[in-house]
Formats: sequence, C-alpha cells, structure tokens
Amino acid sequence: MAMCAEPLTLHLPEGQLSPESRLPFYARLIDGFSALGGEVFVVRHDRATALARVQDTPGFHILDHGRLRHPRALNAGVAYVYPFWHLDPWGIRAFSSIAAKSFDPATIPNGPARAFVDRLRARLVVGRKSRYAQPQERVALPQGAIAVFLQDESHRDLTETCHLSMDQMLAAVTARDDPRPILIKPHPLDSDATRHRTLRRLARRDPRVQVVAANIHDMIAAASVVVTINSATGLEAMMQGKPVILCGRADFHHVATTVATVAELSVALDAPPRAYDADAFLYWYFRQNCLSAQSPTLVDDVRDAFDRA
Repeated sequence: MAMCAEPLTLHLPEGQLSPESRLPFYARLIDGFSALGGEVFVVRHDRATALARVQDTPGFHILDHGRLRHPRALNAGVAYVYPFWHLDPWGIRAFSSIAAKSFDPATIPNGPARAFVDRLRARLVVGRKSRYAQPQERVALPQGAIAVFLQDESHRDLTETCHLSMDQMLAAVTARDDPRPILIKPHPLDSDATRHRTLRRLARRDPRVQVVAANIHDMIAAASVVVTINSATGLEAMMQGKPVILCGRADFHHVATTVATVAELSVALDAPPRAYDADAFLYWYFRQNCLSAQSPTLVDDVRDAFDRA
C-alpha cells in the first residue's frame, strides 16, 4: 500500500526513545513498517514543537499521548484496557474522537459481541485484574451500594475534563437523603495526605460511608450504581452491566449518564437504572474503534487508520 512509501515518525516520551525501553506496540510498528521498506524515525515528543515538526517533516506521524490534529498525524495511547490502543485523529481517552461518534446497538452482531466480552470478563472480572494491581483478598461489602471511584486530581487531563471536582462529587453523593451504603475507593496513585484525611473524616461523620481498598470488581459487584468522573472503572462497571454516572467528559459516555452539576448528579442517583446492551457497546468501543496491540495485522490496521483519518 502507498503508506509505506511515506516515512513514519514516532513521537515518543523520553523514557521510550531507546529500543530496550520501548513499549511492544511501538516496537512492532517499527519492525513491521521497516520490513515493508518504510523509513521509521523516532523523536522525542515535545508538545510545544510537535505541530511545527509535523508540518515540516514529510510522511505520517504518531504521537504518544498526543492531542494534535493534523491530516498526517494520529495520537496513540492505551485505551483504558490492555491490549487495546487509541490511534485517533483527535486524542486519546477523554479526548478521542469516539466521543463524537454515534453508537447503535442494532448494528452490532450479537454472537461475536457476547464472545468478545465474555473473554474480557473472564480475564478481568473473573481474573480480578485491572489496570492497577488489585487486592486479591475478598472482603465483605454491603450490597446495593453507591460505588464512587476517585481519580488522581494532580493529573492535568483529569482537571481539564471535570464537570464536577471530586470534592463536589463526594459532597453531592453524601448530602442526599439516601439510605444506600456509599463505598469510596481512592485512586491507587493518589498520595495526597490531605485527601485521605478528608475521606477518613467523612467516614467517621457519615455511617453510610466506607473508604475501602477492596478489589475494584468486588466493589462493582456490590454496587447498584457506579459514580466516577471518567475513570476506566466506568468501562469495568459496564462489563458487569452496572449503571454508570459520569461527572466529566468521557469517550465512553454513550451508555452512561453524564452529569454537569450537583443537581443533575442527585437526579441521576434517584432515577431508575439505565438499561443498555453492555456486550454490544464494549464490542463497538474496543473492537470497532480501537486497535489491539496483539493483532497479527497490526501494521495493516495502522495503515487503515491513517486512510480513515
């Protein structure tokens, strides 16, 4: 195909410039395009100069964790659940173009969708695995709870995508006259001592609140609804068919309820659970809108992504 006549430039972070430190996804692309006779260049991803470099450098460009829009550029990053990756003309995760697409479950084949999501569930839910290491010990959790999954507020992208801050989200959930238990799980990378003290005080004041370090999948199984800003736990909740309320921008909002205000969050928590076809949505999201790093046709998949872009 014509693309291999064009050079490919990978814009990677400092820690992946050497071959031995490179993620397998990029290593496979380099090997695959080189085998087809294409030139591949690896440069440091400098967000300040990336657009100028793309404009001044012939060929196609892939930007790790990028948000650059250009006809010859795509942005790459793990799409919440390995081995799936974004290779997107807008950005990754909350910034990906999937957010603007329409999802129609009637277009999704039932058999393949069920088989695909059954494999996901077997690996993640039954296997009790997630993006970050999870406790394997099973703990008793109250059933029918509101499960609230927090994120690392120091992360730049999270701040940019919030409709509600984490403090606003927690205040809205706990202010309601609702007897359901409230399970709160801090993000495993959040080392903010002030936040952890605040959560402990909240648990002491409100008997409904439990701050837990349980396995994500156990919390979701115990939940009547999952509340988060735009964490990957939203997708993991969908694997168990649980209703999801998002308090921020997400590219998997299509079968969730997105709220922008404290009042909307309260209404959403009172509303009947939203019914949706989890298998169809997860198949559409991962299989039809992302790439698998393990695909035997990865190079062709990437070339097709550039053709579509």
